[in-house]
Amino acid sequence: MGGKLTETVVADDAGIERAAAILCAGGLVAVPTETVYGLAARADRDEAVAGIYRAKGRPDFNPLIVHVLGQAEAAALADFGHPASLVMDACWPGPLTLVLPRRPDAPLAPAVTAGLSTVAVRAPAHPVMRSLLQRTGLPLAAPSANRSQGISPTRAEHVEASLSGRIDLILDAGASECGLESTILAIREDGRWEVLRPGPIDADALHRRHFDKPLTSAPGSGSIEAPGQMARHYSPGKPMRLGAREARDDEFIIGFGQVTGDCSLSAGGDLALAAARLYACLHEAAASARPRIAVAPVPDEGIGRAINDRLRRAAA
Repeated sequence: MGGKLTETVVADDAGIERAAAILCAGGLVAVPTETVYGLAARADRDEAVAGIYRAKGRPDFNPLIVHVLGQAEAAALADFGHPASLVMDACWPGPLTLVLPRRPDAPLAPAVTAGLSTVAVRAPAHPVMRSLLQRTGLPLAAPSANRSQGISPTRAEHVEASLSGRIDLILDAGASECGLESTILAIREDGRWEVLRPGPIDADALHRRHFDKPLTSAPGSGSIEAPGQMARHYSPGKPMRLGAREARDDEFIIGFGQVTGDCSLSAGGDLALAAARLYACLHEAAASARPRIAVAPVPDEGIGRAINDRLRRAAA
């Protein structure tokens, strides 16, 4: 891989078959999911998982999400009871990651869980990723396919710009549908729920649906249990000003609603569209000649909370 460009192939049957062979052999493939593009490797081999950390320049204390087909495959990796099964029934396959107690005999490389007693698992909905899981028959570790702390990729060209020459293959299936990483929910052994990262799934609404009361949980230990918890993350590499209603002379402004910009998350104020466009706009702002970035206010409600979480970390 060293120095040569990484090939991008269409995620058709032939492309998926080729990607599956690379993954089974311990290689690295950038794969489309409904959230963002992920950098996949088999989760049961030390060398394969080390390749993810090496390609991303990722700190080894930051655990990885393991992608599985469903509950049966998750049960080989984690111990969970009725509350977690309820959530899986409601949200899987889909953009929800669960942090659960790791089984002592889970077939996972130690680096996947960064030495923790928990494991983060998700059953993705994207047909290409599901086909890869079926063809390989493996749990696949797959953080976002970008350099550590950088902007997450929602298109194959974002991956190429960040990781070309560092990975074996990029599977191109067009733009990601959600455009925002999964919600991460920890379900503790005492049944308590704790949101570790907001995302497309509203965990509070989910809790109300099952238990008829809002989600309340004590703060966590402060240790990093899942991706996206570092204070600085998703960075475009330029100073960012949030809550801006107009641009200064040296700023590239990302608009929303009535605040127009050099690009807009959603001129109509659609939060779902804003989530889908967030990283594309950040990539555009990072590539612009202007040295600073301004971002229009985004309502802190629904998926807007997840958008603002990413923006605050990007601006840190």
